[in-house]
Amino acid sequence: MAGTNGKGSVVAFMRAMLEAAGYRAHVYTSPHLVRFNERIRVAGEPISDAALEAVLEDCEAANGGDPITFFEITTAAAFLAFARTPADVALLETGLGGRLDATNVVEKPALTVLTPVSMDHQSYLGDTLDKVLAEKAGILKPGVPCLFASQERRAPRLLAERAKELDVPLVREGKDWHVRTAGDGIVFESEAHTRTLPAPALPGAHQVRNAGLAIACLDRLPGFTVPDAALGLGLKGVSWPGRLQRLTRGPLADRLPEGWELWVDGAHNPAAARVVAAHARRWRDRPLHLVVGMMSGKDPVAFLKPFEGKVASLHTVAVPGEPGTLNAEEVAGAGRALLMTADPTPGVTEAVDAAVAAAAGPARILICGSLYLVGSVLAENG
Repeated sequence: MAGTNGKGSVVAFMRAMLEAAGYRAHVYTSPHLVRFNERIRVAGEPISDAALEAVLEDCEAANGGDPITFFEITTAAAFLAFARTPADVALLETGLGGRLDATNVVEKPALTVLTPVSMDHQSYLGDTLDKVLAEKAGILKPGVPCLFASQERRAPRLLAERAKELDVPLVREGKDWHVRTAGDGIVFESEAHTRTLPAPALPGAHQVRNAGLAIACLDRLPGFTVPDAALGLGLKGVSWPGRLQRLTRGPLADRLPEGWELWVDGAHNPAAARVVAAHARRWRDRPLHLVVGMMSGKDPVAFLKPFEGKVASLHTVAVPGEPGTLNAEEVAGAGRALLMTADPTPGVTEAVDAAVAAAAGPARILICGSLYLVGSVLAENG
């Protein structure tokens, strides 16, 4: 599975639905939030420390000291762990791009999947959407169906051209399936089915679309039958931390006055910021304060732009423990360029305190800008 945003959420939905139907799933995702073991789920459970150590040692021995990247060796370790434990299906998320990604060694997957593609990691994937899409579409395999979410304007045509070259059947959101909210649930429609299902446990309109893509994938996964009851259980029981997650306990939440809410989201590129900002616009009952930290190589102005005119204050931080972080003043300067009230702070605790001090009454605080930032917050408050 490749794409710019939503990959991990779609995998989480698929895993929850498959497991609700009684299947055992291996899952490989990245990055982790708190512990590395989150990346490798073996037959439904995060890999144990002992099993992780064993497969890493075996992979290092097999590599024989040759050059290898962190992601390559850990991907090999995940595949080795999967090979040693029986399961029914393996769900793989690319780390970066697709064409040259370490996960892209599977010659004949059952399906390939593309979530929405937008600009990110330009220094690696290219400086135009066409170049980024070409890298992501590198996971397409001859004759293997590809399901893809609605994309930016040029992307469907470019994907169709690539699919024709490889004789890849394309299954498209908006053409081959639709998903929408309806009352307290969602409706998934395809040529074969119209299903009324519970709303996803993950908040946000974007998660309805991610859930729809997951259902479409399961409908076309050969050899698997996932009844509507299991789809519903998966939708209600799905867990994917750090994505519009409300924190109700821990040192940070304890600092908030009564009536305040604290949220985290790992959004770190402009497309993800637009999605989160759209959801935040529904929070009309109290002001919104942002706490933002970002990694170098990101464009803080483009990230903050969707929040322009919609936040009461912006407090910025360096991402703790990450040498590649932007400093707090750089991110604050981006906010000031958008006429936001923006102040750099030494850390997240200080940023939360400053937001409370700046407010006249109950409000919401949203911490975002980096999965690494969210991971550090969850490590202390999850």
